[in-house]
Amino acid sequence: MNYYIDIRLKPDAEMRKNVLMNKVYSKLHKALFDMASNDIGISFPETKVLLGKLLRIHSTEKRLLELNHIKWLGGLSGYCECSNILPIPSSFENRKVSRWQSTMSESHLRRLIKRGSISDDEIKGYKAKMFASQMTALPFLELESGSNGQFHRRYIQMGDAQKTPVTGDFDTFGLSKLATIPWF
Repeated sequence: MNYYIDIRLKPDAEMRKNVLMNKVYSKLHKALFDMASNDIGISFPETKVLLGKLLRIHSTEKRLLELNHIKWLGGLSGYCECSNILPIPSSFENRKVSRWQSTMSESHLRRLIKRGSISDDEIKGYKAKMFASQMTALPFLELESGSNGQFHRRYIQMGDAQKTPVTGDFDTFGLSKLATIPWF
């Protein structure tokens, strides 16, 4: 992961920043899926409360050239300013960027009920805990499922900065539970 591309969003009155980031990220996910990628990671260097206007894509120069070659942004390219493929700076930290998921969900509750693993009295308690666990301050993307058209939130968690990089695979969303990306 010694190269990167910056995608700077240019929102306008028709396309708000968060909607644009959702659309750009969805297109990137589709491209990474089509490439069967496990070696391209992403970061959001301007994250505060929200993810910001900058999406950074990390990988090798060869893989980033392949990604650029398929013109994955399509019609959204007019809403984005894309950098050239650039080498990472000599001084940086490493950080894990991963998905955060609540351990409690409606689907999990339905499975517990179907199995008979939870009593009627425990259902209310489970729902209260589930609601409380879903109240997170983490930034998120709201993505539309390609299979059923429903929207779901993908919460993004940035790990603490560390000096030593950790290698590993990335999913087709550019996230990893183990591997780090250069953070600068």
